[in-house]
Amino acid sequence: MSTSKTLASVLLLCLPLALFAQEAIPSDTGTVAAKSAWLELTPEQKTEVMRFAEPYKDYLRHAKSAALSAATLAALAQQSGFTPFTSPSQVKSGARLIINNRDRAIAFVVIGSDPIETGSRVIAAHEDSPHINLKSRPVIQAPGSVALFKTTLYGGLKKYQWSNLPLALVGRIDTVDGRHLQVNIGFAPGDPVFVIADSAPHSDSQLRTRTYTQVLGGEEMNPVAGSIPGDHSTVAQQVMETLRQRFNIHDEDLVSAELELVPATQPADVGLDLGLTGSWGQDDKLSSYVASRAILDLKGTPRKTALAYITNFEEVGSPNNTGAGSQFLDTLFTELVDAQKPPATDLAVRNALRNADVLSADCNDGVNPLFPQNSEASNAAVVGYGVAIKRYGAGFDPNSEFTARILRVLDQNHIAWQTQTPRVEVGGGGTIGGFLSLRNMEVLDVGIPLLSMHAPYEMSSKVDLWSFYRLMSAFYAME
Repeated sequence: MSTSKTLASVLLLCLPLALFAQEAIPSDTGTVAAKSAWLELTPEQKTEVMRFAEPYKDYLRHAKSAALSAATLAALAQQSGFTPFTSPSQVKSGARLIINNRDRAIAFVVIGSDPIETGSRVIAAHEDSPHINLKSRPVIQAPGSVALFKTTLYGGLKKYQWSNLPLALVGRIDTVDGRHLQVNIGFAPGDPVFVIADSAPHSDSQLRTRTYTQVLGGEEMNPVAGSIPGDHSTVAQQVMETLRQRFNIHDEDLVSAELELVPATQPADVGLDLGLTGSWGQDDKLSSYVASRAILDLKGTPRKTALAYITNFEEVGSPNNTGAGSQFLDTLFTELVDAQKPPATDLAVRNALRNADVLSADCNDGVNPLFPQNSEASNAAVVGYGVAIKRYGAGFDPNSEFTARILRVLDQNHIAWQTQTPRVEVGGGGTIGGFLSLRNMEVLDVGIPLLSMHAPYEMSSKVDLWSFYRLMSAFYAME
């Protein structure tokens, strides 16, 4: 091949990346900026960006499940002066309230000076993340003289990514005799971990025809739980006996347990420049933290009531009584309306929902540096370029006037932003915004891009995190 043809081939291969790097339109025109948000920061702002990421990483160290996330956020709220909602008499202008939904979902409210029926500012996110659950009968004896945990999968994950990875066991056991036990094994120094064993390259020839998504089957996602047999018992029997003794439980107590296997890793900075945060569970604990942090930091009394709504079970469709498909939010609005203008009529509650402005916050995948062809260059979100305004089309977008209002907030506050639309007929994703739109609320989907989304270790940009926080803070205070 000639030198000119070789050069031409290289240029063609680089073309998608070049499209992302171009500076097409200046950001001050109100059109999406085509350069990194890092380049717009003052030295003081860059220091603030780096500082803001530290408590976020600390939250991720504790929020290893939806329940642990809710508990962590509730503790932060109480430190910020929020109090649990127990009586309608608390609903007064400036009140800062915590509404707990079964310890697995939560809402934070700052009561505005205007009646909630006239409008509110709601940010909704979900705090669950892809993981592996234990089955009700969780321990089996396996070939090779080991015991395995039997599992089911939660959320959209690539199964092969979870093998050869140290896993921790977290969750709760509620016993038949009325005790509530917390389980957290794998994070403390000296704790054991659990590992799904891969096949060695010396003996895996029969497995090499498996396809990309089927390297491991669903019933093969079983980590090693133990390896020492008893004198007169199998390894599996010994593991069960260890569980009984450690938690003082009976076998039937495991039927009602909620036990999850999650990566036994902790957050860390990624890259020599420390610009990215790496951690499991950023989708969508990231949005849950930022939405909560923004309302906890809200100063004074806003004109419109501000509400952070942190839900569960989004990764499996938002079912159950702590998911966005439940009536928890309807009940919450009814209680607030009733406290301000008793009795709460059906029409008043419907008006309150209709007049609510909502940001449905959820992370999205960013342009992958190894596979840029998976994204559509002109509309894909890029890590480090700011908040992503999601435009799905097909009836999933809000009306144009609400989108324009949010863009105005972004531009007036000089917050970096971009757009996100998946490639047509390639893939995509949704979030909880549809459940809120069904209530006649005005909803726009927003997020920030991640690398390795839904993997055991996701990466987010610190400048995107900070930009997201600034948008949410401005939205809560929006007139």
